Amino acid sequence: MPEISRFYGIVVQIYFDDHLPPHFHVFYGDDSAKIAIENLAFLEGGLPARAKGLVVEWATIHREELMAAFQKAANLNPPGKIAPLP
Repeated sequence: MPEISRFYGIVVQIYFDDHLPPHFHVFYGDDSAKIAIENLAFLEGGLPARAKGLVVEWATIHREELMAAFQKAANLNPPGKIAPLP
């Protein structure tokens, strides 16, 4: 479960050989969510409003990088790191 970014206590991961649709996993304290890259819809779980806003802001900025990271991990390659929110 490679960690691709971490900011404000939020941890973002993309799993190797994960299923479609392209998505990423977010962990914040005891909360977690699976979020689609294409439309940033929450596929599973949930986050507190502030964390959700930060994740959506970050993912909007880095959508192309997220898709590339998902493709790398789907092919069992390291997805790399993505810059956190400042």
